[in-house]
Amino acid sequence: MNISELSTPALVIDVDALEHNLTTMAAVLPGSRLRPHVKAHKCTSLARAQRTHGHRAFTCATPREVIGMVTAGLGDDLLLANEVVDPARLAALATLQDQAVITIAVDSLQTIDSAATAGLRYVLIDVNVGLPRCGCTPSDAGHLADYARGRGLAVRGVMGYEGHLMSIPDRAEQRIRVAAAMDKLVVASLLVGGEIISAGGTDTYDLHDQVTEVQAGSYALMDTHYGDRGHPFQQACFVLGTVISVNGTFAVADAGLKSQGMDHGNPSIEAATVHFLSDEHLTFTPDARTAVGARVKVIPAHIDPTVAMHDVAWVVHGDDVVDRWPIDLRGW
Repeated sequence: MNISELSTPALVIDVDALEHNLTTMAAVLPGSRLRPHVKAHKCTSLARAQRTHGHRAFTCATPREVIGMVTAGLGDDLLLANEVVDPARLAALATLQDQAVITIAVDSLQTIDSAATAGLRYVLIDVNVGLPRCGCTPSDAGHLADYARGRGLAVRGVMGYEGHLMSIPDRAEQRIRVAAAMDKLVVASLLVGGEIISAGGTDTYDLHDQVTEVQAGSYALMDTHYGDRGHPFQQACFVLGTVISVNGTFAVADAGLKSQGMDHGNPSIEAATVHFLSDEHLTFTPDARTAVGARVKVIPAHIDPTVAMHDVAWVVHGDDVVDRWPIDLRGW
């Protein structure tokens, strides 16, 4: 099949750019130094490609991702880096523990109790290193670890996410602030014990010398949010659209809000200005004349929610479609 034969909007992955990204990251963070975050692609076929580059431990954001990874035979070491208190979902994870190593993040007595009651075995203490989201204060980490062990759980270490420090314009300032955030995590790890100190993301993947593993995910596919940050990764994922209307200076493609993650602003199109998106439409002005029926490659602004809107990714080499990868980790 040729890319021109795909129905649109279609999620497209450039296999050459993907391979470049996976190879580049594995050279910097080989093996267990990287715990790829599957929330960025939600695709066990892509996770399998990451494993061929030496990464056997993965980060998940939802119970569904954990279950899907285990079902696909990728359960060597899975971290659910999110607090969960739903008894049914926790029980579902517990039933998989003879097939996989599953660790869940906890940051309170309640989340510890939920994990223990469900019969889970392993936890990480989630520590707030500055992002106003989940995580306990560093000084509380040791107490929580003791409580978790008292409930029969094995505490593997700590995790923290410095998401508030992603995309700081000045890299020197970013390095200093990331180091300060990781100082907090290291202090917590001394109180907690265990072998894991887990943190990081795509924008800070090369700034970590205090942690045992980095949870980068977006590097595999990329988006406009990270694409202009000077990292050595290529744009590997696009939403393919078709021009459905041309009106004077502007054109409209069929790649609207229902195909794009918009929390980081508008997506982009090479050699064009994107004006706005509505439910089914993307309105843009191309630098050169276009016509109804023409194809456009839209670069997502935020890859994670963009991928989650599609059932399948079409893997392409040039203009040839070479594979079809289900986005099989969608949902909760």
